[in-house]
Amino acid sequence: MELKNANFLSDQLTPFLSFNREQWAELRKSVPLTLTEQDLKPLLGINEELSLDEVRTIYLPLVRLINYYIEESLHRQYVMNRFLGVSPTKVPYIISIAGSVAVGKSTSARIVQSLLSQWPETRKVDLITTDGFLYPLAKLQKEEILHKKGFPISYDTPRLLRFLADVKSGKPNVSAPIYSHLTYDIIPDQFNLVDQPDILILEGLNVLQTGDGRSNQMFVSDFVDFSIYVDADETLLKEWYISRFLKFRQSAFSDPNSYFKHYANLSKEEAIVTAGKIWDEINGLNLQQNILPTRERANLILTKGADHAVELVKLRK
Repeated sequence: MELKNANFLSDQLTPFLSFNREQWAELRKSVPLTLTEQDLKPLLGINEELSLDEVRTIYLPLVRLINYYIEESLHRQYVMNRFLGVSPTKVPYIISIAGSVAVGKSTSARIVQSLLSQWPETRKVDLITTDGFLYPLAKLQKEEILHKKGFPISYDTPRLLRFLADVKSGKPNVSAPIYSHLTYDIIPDQFNLVDQPDILILEGLNVLQTGDGRSNQMFVSDFVDFSIYVDADETLLKEWYISRFLKFRQSAFSDPNSYFKHYANLSKEEAIVTAGKIWDEINGLNLQQNILPTRERANLILTKGADHAVELVKLRK
């Protein structure tokens, strides 16, 4: 791709370079696709149909870019260790993936993890979602903030920050709580262990959040080396959320252990109205108040169209 023909040169005021699908795909260069259709299927969310072409076009160039950043990070660590005269220590590279409910950020995270794990250099890549750092259901109910679940107030942020600090400092077997979407709660006494990975992918709604402006306050972003925001128009997000709700109504909601089992008997029309109300009063509100305002802080923005395919990639200069 010749720079003089790239549309990212048209606006010098933006902090981002913008690429359409074709321009971005050219940046894949000769990176091979190691995933197969069979590999891809378990990585997809319940309401997504992502093709291998999407992986080639969007995710292979992205992973190529991330590997360049990792190489640069390793070089900086080498320089720092040489300056200090200390032995090299393993410092995990942390990637965060943010975005709205129903945008498909979990799928993006799993694809990036799979591709990075299969890169020519052998690397250990772990994936943790911030859902595990939500407060337990009982606490949310007691404090009457259940309707704010997913909002920053509903997370045990100090615990998340301690987790990231421990991982970044190279501690072995750092535990992260596990969240169950079935019971809508933290699973007691069960943990994921993060044991000195080369790369940690952190996926969640609010990983780009800042706070109230206190000078000594720490944020998740302080531990993140590269951040991605998965974006889509809110009308699409609401449509995808309702569609996912309808599918859950016929599957997960039917489980007698499901927190949402009372939705299983709704008619299709009732389910659409219910899902739309949940979106408007909770997920859409959280998007507008807390998630969307953080989008421009990302290093890279993937903007999706109606078919879930990425139409625009914006890379911070």
